[in-house]
Formats: sequence, C-alpha cells, structure tokens
Amino acid sequence: MTFDEYRRYDALGLAELVRKGDVTPLELLDIAIARTEAVNPQLNAVIHKMYDEGRRLAARVDRQAPFAGVPFLIKDLGLEVKGFPLRTGCRGYEGYYSPEDSVLVKRFREVGLVYFGKTNTPEFGLTPFTEPEYFGPTHNPWNPARSAGGSSGGSGAAVAAGMVPIATASDGGGSIRIPASCNGLFGLKPSRGRLTLAPFKGEMWSGAVVEGCLSRSVRDSAVFLDALCAPAPGDPFHIATPTGPYLQAVQQEPAPLRIGFTAKHTLGHEVDKECVQAVENTAALLQALGHKVEEVALPYQKEDLTEVFIIIVMGEAAADLEKLSGFLGRRVTPKDVEATTYMLGLLGKAYSAKDYAFARRRWNDLARRVGAFHEQWDCLLTPTVAKPPFAIGALKPTPAEQRAIAFINTLGWGGLLKASVRKLAEQIYSYMPYTAFANMTGQPSMSVPLHWTADNLPVGVMFSAAFGREDLLFQLAGQLERAQPWWHRIPD
Repeated sequence: MTFDEYRRYDALGLAELVRKGDVTPLELLDIAIARTEAVNPQLNAVIHKMYDEGRRLAARVDRQAPFAGVPFLIKDLGLEVKGFPLRTGCRGYEGYYSPEDSVLVKRFREVGLVYFGKTNTPEFGLTPFTEPEYFGPTHNPWNPARSAGGSSGGSGAAVAAGMVPIATASDGGGSIRIPASCNGLFGLKPSRGRLTLAPFKGEMWSGAVVEGCLSRSVRDSAVFLDALCAPAPGDPFHIATPTGPYLQAVQQEPAPLRIGFTAKHTLGHEVDKECVQAVENTAALLQALGHKVEEVALPYQKEDLTEVFIIIVMGEAAADLEKLSGFLGRRVTPKDVEATTYMLGLLGKAYSAKDYAFARRRWNDLARRVGAFHEQWDCLLTPTVAKPPFAIGALKPTPAEQRAIAFINTLGWGGLLKASVRKLAEQIYSYMPYTAFANMTGQPSMSVPLHWTADNLPVGVMFSAAFGREDLLFQLAGQLERAQPWWHRIPD
C-alpha cells in the first residue's frame, strides 16, 4: 500500500482491509510512521514518539475488532498511557511518567487501535490555539503559517495531514470543535458522561471537559463512541445508554428538523465574513434538504462567558498549579509554567470559594435557558469560531502585555487583576464565543467542515443538540456529508 492509497481510506475502511487480509497492521503502521517522519518536522503535531509500542500493539491486533490495526494518536492531556510521558504542555511535568493506563487507553487496545505517539497541546489545555512554550507551536497543514486551533491542535493537524485517520481530542471549552474547524475535520463533543475519565479523574472542570476524537469521516467518530461509551466504577455522571448504534444513525436520513441559526457574536463583536457566509450557506443547504430553518437569538449571553465560565477557568488553573506543586514537592514558581498560566492561577486564588460556587450555580440557569430553546428547536447552528485560522502568535500577549504579566507574577498581585477580568474574558472569548456554552450545559455539539475560504482555509459550522442527542447530530452530519462531501479536500 502507498501513502496515497492509505489516505483514501477512513479508519473503518483501513480496518476492513485488515480483516480481509489485504494489508497488515504493521504495514499500516509503517506508512503512518513514514508520513509522520515526513511532515511532523514542519507541523510539530506529534511530540512524543511511541513507535516501538505501536509495533508491539500492531503485532497482536484482534483482526475482528472494529478498528483493527488502525494507526492512532493520543492527545498529551488527560489520558494516561502507562510508562510514557504526560506533559500537558508544561515544562514543570518534565520527568513525569504515567503509572497506569486510563480506562479509555485500555479500551483503545481492545477495539484494535494502534497508538504510536502523543500529540501537542497548549499548557493545561487553556488556550484555543496550540502554541506551548515547552514544545513550540503546532502548524496548520492547510497553511503552516496559521494556527491548528486548540487545545487539540496537535491531533487536528495530524489527522488533516494524513498521519492517522483518527486521533483523540478532549473538549473543555471548544477543544474538539475548534481544531475541527481549523483543520477541515469532523469533530463531535459528546454529552457529559458519555466517555469515562477513569481512573484518574471523575470529572474535569466541573464536568465541562469530555473526551472524544477528531476524524475525517462522520462514521469514524460514530463508531469511536459506539465502541467506547461504557461507564467505569466511580464515574460521577451516568448517562442513558444510546437507543441504537451511532453508526446506524449516520446511515439514516433524519426526519425534517427544526434548526435555529445565527451568526451573531455572543459578546457583540464582529464575526468574520467567511464564518458568516459558512452559516448562511449551510442554512440554505439545510432548507434544500427539507429542514425548517429560521434565524434565532442566541440562547446564551455575554455574561455566561465573562462572569461565569471565566471564573471556573481561573479556578481550575489555580488547581492545576496546586497539583503541579504536589508533583514538584514544592510551590510552583513562574519558572515552572508559562506566564499567562501563572497569572490565571493568581486570579483563581484571588476569588473565593463563594465566587466559584456561585458561578457554578449559574451554569444551571444557562442549562435551563438552553433546555427551553431545544423545546422549540432540534438544533442550534452557529459558526464554530468567529474567524478562519489566524496567524500563529496572533492571540499571544503582546510584548508590553508580557512585561506587565511578568511584573504581576513576580509580585503575586492576582487580586489587583480582578478589576480587569471582564476585559481579559473578552480577549479570550472574542475568537471562541460559541463553543463553551455546550461545555457548561453538558450537551453534544459538533463542528462540520462545510466551507473553505478563497485561499483554501477551512471554516467549520457548529450544530448543538439537546443533552444526550448525539444520535440526532450523527443523523444530520451523515446527511450533510452525503450532500456536500469534503473528502476530496486535503492539504497539499
């Protein structure tokens, strides 16, 4: 098999070839490794190579498994692989090696996935771009001067570049959907509790974080959930079992849906014309497919981000630093982490337990509002992000801001920054005003690659459905994939 042949298949297609004996898992792995060696120096998507482990797994694949022999990559955040590094984009974790596998990693082996590396992520997954100081930025295969998104940017770039057909991703504020949009991929954030975080974590970010994947085909993401969505002992969230296989949903034509759409920015900022056009074109396509489509007001508001979610993010950053202190055996200093991470940690400590608890209670207000919206509308359609892939470094602090942050960190003046939190939140969420609400409500949400700019940059559109309705999203995604295929679009 040549690389061009390899790339013509999705993960399920490759697994079928393995089952028929047309290709071996080791042959697939060799192609994946060769492709990684060829393009990773430019893209910086894979930061830990596990080639020998991949060969060990490939040699013992169950050829009847759903993903038999499929080359695979794991995001270097959250999931632990026994005996291998887990750095979370942070220099402070140099020297940490996972003591055991996460439950999902064990299941990856059981379903035939052959993992051979770990992908780049921003420090603690805190930014919607993948530019950690410790490992350097991940570049977008469509244009290496552009961002691959975050925090699953390494996985997104790897799948788009053809290293693998599928890779893990996680999403605490948009980190599956944003890289899907930036890299021209399909990415679905499952409902809260759909995939276990055992045994190291019960929940992350008060339940906002979920595990998932990025793929080129809709059916690969569907079977990924079908194969892996079983609870583990001690899981804090128990969600109803799907009524049928998601793969079956992908193959079904959905009944006419009620879809509300808008391209208005949650914070009132300007949305790039390409993102607006992507939504408008998609709305027209949906109408042609027989769905009821109507422009609506967003069921969430500016304050949900600038007064509510931002406090959770800062609190979690402070908790990340506390956990790192435990690993280091001493207090974290500004030399252990990036300056912006340390600043967010200072802010997290400046807020009280009451502030954190009250912000968390306001998540329920949002969930009720969104729940009422879905009483009338099956899906909400918006841009995934507010602009196409931007230049690497464009969202990093300016030199003047970096000097100010360093000064504040040195003096530990987190409390003085509280007056500037809304401004900080507006900077953070100007680019990503749509994604975080689904993390707060726990509902499923997906980015679908239906638009490209004139200079060949992908722009995703986002659909969100009521809690537990991944089946509806997979039905719709399958229909859109058939109506407006994107498989022919690959980076040069």
